[in-house]
Amino acid sequence: MRGRTQDSDTEKPELDEADSSPEESAGSTAEDSADIRADTPADKPADKPADKPADRKRTGDRAGLLLAGAALSACGGLVLYGVLGPGEDDAKPEHRTPTAAVTYEVTGQGTADITYQARSESGEAVVVKAAALPWRKTVDVPLGKEPIVSIVLGEQGGQARCALAVRGKHVRSATATGVFGRATCSGVLPRT
Repeated sequence: MRGRTQDSDTEKPELDEADSSPEESAGSTAEDSADIRADTPADKPADKPADKPADRKRTGDRAGLLLAGAALSACGGLVLYGVLGPGEDDAKPEHRTPTAAVTYEVTGQGTADITYQARSESGEAVVVKAAALPWRKTVDVPLGKEPIVSIVLGEQGGQARCALAVRGKHVRSATATGVFGRATCSGVLPRT
């Protein structure tokens, strides 16, 4: 130990990074800085951004593609329904009996039971009980059937008149009077 003397009291303490001089900190590497940041929890979110613009763009692209796919599927379904669905042309045509417009009219006061022929090939009549007068109804009656309207007054009697018109042309009228008075109007339909 000849030329050197060590003074144990004057030993130099090791420097912390916080105590280091500007020259020493300038010489520190990026790895040292990364190690320091990795150790502090406050710095972790700053290193990794939550949403990158590229991620948002990819998400928007996916949503757009999904919407476009759904719209295309809906359009395709409608086209297939139009092509494959039951159309009016595919159904068997109904047997349509030619008809004529017939107007039944009952005038008077009070009420009356009214029976009339409407669009029924079987000849069944329609009955309206205690119809308030005046009453009017236009119906289609099949050609070949006789249009008819009948009225029956109630127990209070009175007076009522029935009338029948075919295609707007007056054909017949009749009057009922008194208690339970009755009247019937009928006509003949043209052949065409």
